[in-house]
Amino acid sequence: MPHPQSFVLDANREPGERWRAVYACRSSQSRGRLIEEPGSATRNHFQRDRDRIIHSTAFRRLKHKTQVFVSHEGDHYRTRLTHTIEVAQIARALARALGLDEDLAEALALAHDLGHTPFGHTGEDALDACMRDYGGFDHNAQTLRIVTRLERRYADFDGLNLSWEALEGLVKHNGPLLTPDGQPTERYAETGIPMAIVEYQERQDLWLDSHASAEAQAAALADDIAYNAHDIDDGLRAGLFELSDLRAVPFLAELLDEIERLHPGLEKGRATNELVRRVITRFVEDVIGRSEALIAALAPADADAVRRAGAPVVAFSEAIQKADREIKAFLYPNMYRHPRVAVIRQRAADVVRDLFTRFSATPQVMPDDWGAGAAELDEARKARRIADYIAGMTDWYALDEHRRLFDATPALR
Repeated sequence: MPHPQSFVLDANREPGERWRAVYACRSSQSRGRLIEEPGSATRNHFQRDRDRIIHSTAFRRLKHKTQVFVSHEGDHYRTRLTHTIEVAQIARALARALGLDEDLAEALALAHDLGHTPFGHTGEDALDACMRDYGGFDHNAQTLRIVTRLERRYADFDGLNLSWEALEGLVKHNGPLLTPDGQPTERYAETGIPMAIVEYQERQDLWLDSHASAEAQAAALADDIAYNAHDIDDGLRAGLFELSDLRAVPFLAELLDEIERLHPGLEKGRATNELVRRVITRFVEDVIGRSEALIAALAPADADAVRRAGAPVVAFSEAIQKADREIKAFLYPNMYRHPRVAVIRQRAADVVRDLFTRFSATPQVMPDDWGAGAAELDEARKARRIADYIAGMTDWYALDEHRRLFDATPALR
């Protein structure tokens, strides 16, 4: 564990602030909000960020947005909301173990999927293709649009007016966007930085060429951990593969052997839960151990030293990185591209494309808040407004809109 001397208590700490490692983000030292607001008597900056995210319209919509399966497949599969809650739990666990700010890590976890479209990654791919001539669609950039522009809950500003640390963590969920010499990183080498991020960067510098805080790094890894665990669970529940098939992944075979040794002949449902629990535990414990070693080697004096480190300080070991790659390599053909799922994916993509095409031709058929004045916009701004509207839809609402506008709507089952 980090040396006790690496934990300090700010004598001028804000309400709710606890002991933190010196390299943790501290609410009392936040770079603040774009629009200055009076402080709260009961909550610090990061706690207010978390609460604003939870009470947002976009957060509520996650209940009816799908991860991999559409919700009509069954009540027990993950939605964006249940996934988000699982990510938040893991992020808090990592932050607590590493002496980080739990509230900031939780806020980032709760907000990380706000920009996703209906129908999971299928919807995003379809909308990105529709927006190809207008800058494309990126769910991280859409999350930024939601929390800085699209939410309209406050009299004094659009968006949620989150802290600098929260916005930085959301934008750099997958690492820096720019190289030290100012060029787009490999992820954005072909497409360029999404316009929503470029435009916001002109208003507030989010340090796009640095890594995010350790709290943001913890939230990003929590997302990976939750994905692996719950996709295994959902795939088994759906009958896309069996426990025996998972033995193709050495890491999972070892865990299955352990379960069989401790609980011979265990029924499938309990064995599945034992496996998922062990996957999460192994990954979380690995992140804690590896991160403690990286932090000790770097000896960062503050949160900015973590940002300037040149590499993440919250990370998997090489062995768990290998397990992560092998799990994803198994899930890709056996779940994400399974013939049953592929049929649903195609139908869902058709729904998104149909809606975009119809709204582009006759934007006035969108509800008043979206359709009013859309026909007078130039093509790029009109397309972005349509993308904002479609991206905010739940699976159910997208299907309802398709039924309203078309004679036949595909069954997503």
